[in-house]
Amino acid sequence: MVAAGAALADEVGLTGLTMGLLAERLGVRTPSLYKHVAGQEDLNRRIAALALGEAADAVGRAVQGYAGRDALAAAARAFRAFVVEHPGRYAATIGVEPTGPDDPMAVAGRRLLDAFTAVLRGYDIDGADVDHALRMLRSLCHGFATLQAGGGFQWSADVDESFEWLIAFADRGLRAGARG
Repeated sequence: MVAAGAALADEVGLTGLTMGLLAERLGVRTPSLYKHVAGQEDLNRRIAALALGEAADAVGRAVQGYAGRDALAAAARAFRAFVVEHPGRYAATIGVEPTGPDDPMAVAGRRLLDAFTAVLRGYDIDGADVDHALRMLRSLCHGFATLQAGGGFQWSADVDESFEWLIAFADRGLRAGARG
């Protein structure tokens, strides 16, 4: 049911996802859904955990066997592809905080951060700066991908060229930051 809700959120947008619409899509009555989830908020949280886990898997697979700029590029491309292909389910991850360290969202979120942390091992980043570097990578990747998914790039420059420019820029910054 959560996977069906995530697919529907990708189709109609997270704000368009309702319990009634999901029940209709599944061919059941709305009250039947409450046997599986407590309500809309619970469904959205479960979709968020699913999305974070899927994003972690995609980024983790992408970076295997790579280091440095190659790992950065692989991670960024995988994350961007996930968000663009799954905008509704990714939207569920925004602004929702885990309830504790064992919350499925927290577990999946740590896996995603671990995948990006693996990228940083290819750079000489001081341990005290790892959190800053992770925030920078997340901001760049999240910002670009969500803008693209939302149709935010309406000018003539090729979006893929812009994204490759972003990767090169981040790589130069990480290499320079490692020295500074």
